Amino acid sequence: MNQVHAPQAPIQNSNGIFFSRVFRKPVRIAGQGRKVGPASDIVFALAEPFPRAVGIFIDHGWGVPTEFVSWDKVVDLSDQGIIVRGPDAGDQYPAFQDQPGWILADKHLMGRTILDIDDRKTEVVNDVLLRTDDHGYYLAAVDASFNGFLRKWGLLKLTTLISEDLIPWKFVQPLSLEDAIASDRLQLSVTKEQLHDLPKEDLADALEELTGQEQEALFSALETDKAAATLTEAEPRAQRQIIASLRQERAQNILAHLSTPQLVDLLGVLPHEDAEEMLALLPEERQKRVRALLSAREATARDFMSPEYLTVPPDLTVTQARATIRQSGLAYNGISYLYVKGADGKLQGAVDARFLLVSADTARMEDIMDSPAVAAEADDIREDLEALFGKYHFRMVPVVDPEDHILGVIRYNDIMRGDAPRPKV
Repeated sequence: MNQVHAPQAPIQNSNGIFFSRVFRKPVRIAGQGRKVGPASDIVFALAEPFPRAVGIFIDHGWGVPTEFVSWDKVVDLSDQGIIVRGPDAGDQYPAFQDQPGWILADKHLMGRTILDIDDRKTEVVNDVLLRTDDHGYYLAAVDASFNGFLRKWGLLKLTTLISEDLIPWKFVQPLSLEDAIASDRLQLSVTKEQLHDLPKEDLADALEELTGQEQEALFSALETDKAAATLTEAEPRAQRQIIASLRQERAQNILAHLSTPQLVDLLGVLPHEDAEEMLALLPEERQKRVRALLSAREATARDFMSPEYLTVPPDLTVTQARATIRQSGLAYNGISYLYVKGADGKLQGAVDARFLLVSADTARMEDIMDSPAVAAEADDIREDLEALFGKYHFRMVPVVDPEDHILGVIRYNDIMRGDAPRPKV
């Protein structure tokens, strides 16, 4: 039998042992050197104040039965692997059988999302730190830095360039642990008592990562004002999931904390039946106001567009363009841009009217225009138009048909100030 060599680089130090250093390393029997299999995971039992290591899970794959090495048989942990005492009988350890209250480092922790209450931002668990005391090994902290990834791939020298981001386990509390383990989705968060101190943006990020009972558990732990603020920051998918799970009284209290524009944004992403149920929880006068604004949001670009705009041919000079503006009789807000239209009637580009003051007199529109022009389609809804203005920051945009013929223009203020649409032109 081959003898096990002394480990070249011990991984037990004053800081502890990182899971990534032993993950998938060989498990060998002391004094024999026989490889049992890879350390597929380390199993902990939830306990106060820290989860305790109870064994090593070995998954051979290829239909071979799993094995579970209880932690009292672990002799040493090193870069070369894990040294253990042999099984009590035969050549194999007993098969792994999950138990209530057990948690696996790789399966349930690595790569999961966690809220770091120190930095107040969403982090990802990249490693797990084990420490020892008189009672054995325990799960002391999780590492949210990139070091865990580097350790896993053997890039140990690079880990000295990055500081650990250790979050003590006492700040890491599983939400709905039994349900999470059953669905193989464990989401970590700070304790419920600390949720109220976290920014609404961070809580919204966490809600978006969760589904089902885990999401309900986190949201139900929030006080009403915090819940309302967090709901407005969540993405539409998460908003729909949360609304669907709310009790009527809870929903009514949360809606009461929202402003009218916030209500319009929230109800605008819900299915019609759900939106109607939420509207029914509002006082009658507020219902009317919200319904009117929701109707405005359902309007299309065609409902908002104005016929007050200027088009010019591509070969028009700057001097000629200035004269065209003076002769147009349009108000100032109707000439923010000149839209360049080709002989085929299609929109080719746009010229900011301010550029006419600094451009050469003989320059032509096709030389100074932005092309292709950013434009809205006639059937774009208000939400699309808001996104268009938010992205490009134009003072107005043209509306075109499927053949790129300009139909009219929409001004920023008409969309973003929340007014009802103007009559169709």
